[in-house]
Amino acid sequence: MPNVLIYADSIRSPELRHEVPFAAPDAFVYVERNGSRRVYASSIELPRLVELADLEVFSYDELGLDELIKQKLGPHERERELVLRACRHAGVEDVATPASFPLETADHLRANGIELHPDGKLFDLRRRTKSDVELEGVRRAQCGCELALDAIRARLREGGRVTSEELRAEALRVFTEEGLIAPDLVIVSHGPQTAIGHEPGYGPIEPGEPVVVDLFPRDAETGCYADMTRTFCIGEPPEQLVEQHALCLESLERVYGAVRAGVPGSELHRISCEPFEAAGYPTQLSKEEGQVLDEGYFHSLGHGVGLEVHEQPSLGRVGEELMEGDVLAIEPGVYKKGFGGCRLEDLVRVTAEGCERLTDYPYDLSP
Repeated sequence: MPNVLIYADSIRSPELRHEVPFAAPDAFVYVERNGSRRVYASSIELPRLVELADLEVFSYDELGLDELIKQKLGPHERERELVLRACRHAGVEDVATPASFPLETADHLRANGIELHPDGKLFDLRRRTKSDVELEGVRRAQCGCELALDAIRARLREGGRVTSEELRAEALRVFTEEGLIAPDLVIVSHGPQTAIGHEPGYGPIEPGEPVVVDLFPRDAETGCYADMTRTFCIGEPPEQLVEQHALCLESLERVYGAVRAGVPGSELHRISCEPFEAAGYPTQLSKEEGQVLDEGYFHSLGHGVGLEVHEQPSLGRVGEELMEGDVLAIEPGVYKKGFGGCRLEDLVRVTAEGCERLTDYPYDLSP
C-alpha cells in the first residue's frame, strides 16, 4: 500500500472525513505510513482527536509553529511549511494524494523533495464500502428524507393554493427538526419545470401536473448523505404522466433484479433503458452520437452515495463494477418538454447476492 497524505478540513473533504471521522472547519494533516496513521493539527482540535481510535496525534506546536510565527510568515506560507514538516516528522518522502490536494501546498512539497502522486481513484476505492458508522449516518439521513416527504404529502392533501416554495420550506423544517444539514438545493418542481434537470422549482402547483420532489440531506454527525425522489400529482393524473410513472417503476424493478456485487454499473444502466426505449422514448444509449437529449431518459441511472451525494460508482454509459457495501442511488426518469416528467429514486446497499433496500416508501402518484 502506498503512503498517504491528505491536507484539508474534514467538513469539505470526503477523503479526510472517511479516515478521521469528526468535523473540523480548519485544515489539518493526515499521514499514513506502513500501517501507522498520524494526524497533525492545531491544539484546539487535540482533545477530540485523541478520543479517536488508531490515531497518533501531534500538535502543530511540536512541528515548530512558534518559530514560524516569529519568522512573521503569512498564513499560507506557514501552513505549507507545517505540511512539509509533518511529512518529515512522519518519515514519508513519497505519498499518494487525493485529486483535491491543494496546488500551492503540492508545489511547496515537491520543491522540497517530497514526491506526490495524485490518485483520485485510490481514494474513491477507499470510500466505496461504508463503515458501520457511515452506514448509520446514511440511514438517519434517509429517515429524514421520508419524514420530509410525509410532510409534503400532508400539505398536498390539504388542498388549496400551494407553491413549490411552501413545500420546500416544509422539507427544510423537517431536516432541521431531525438534526440534518439541508443541502443548498432542494428540488420541488412542478409542471414543465420537472423536465429541466436540477430545476429547484417555483410558483403555485396546479392539479393534474407532475410534482417532482428530490431530497438529499446530510447527516450532521457523520457527514453522510441520503438521496431520494418521488413524483406526485394533485387530482386526476394525465395519461402521459401515468405512462411515465409506470415506465419508471418497471425500470426500477428490472434494475433491482440485476443489482449485486461484480455487475458493472454500465450494465445496470443498459437494463434501465429498456422499458423507455420500448415505449419510444430516447435514452443515452439510443441517441445518435453528439446528439444533446432534452427529453426522454436523458440522464444516467444513478450514482454512489456516502460522504458525497454524488460519488463512485457511476451507473451510466461508463460504470465500474459494483462492490459489496456500495450504497447506490437508483433514479430512472423520463421527461417531455412542455409537459414535464417523472423520476423515482431509491437508495440500496449492494450485497454479494443482491441488494438491501434502504428506502422503504410508497411510489404512489397520489399524495
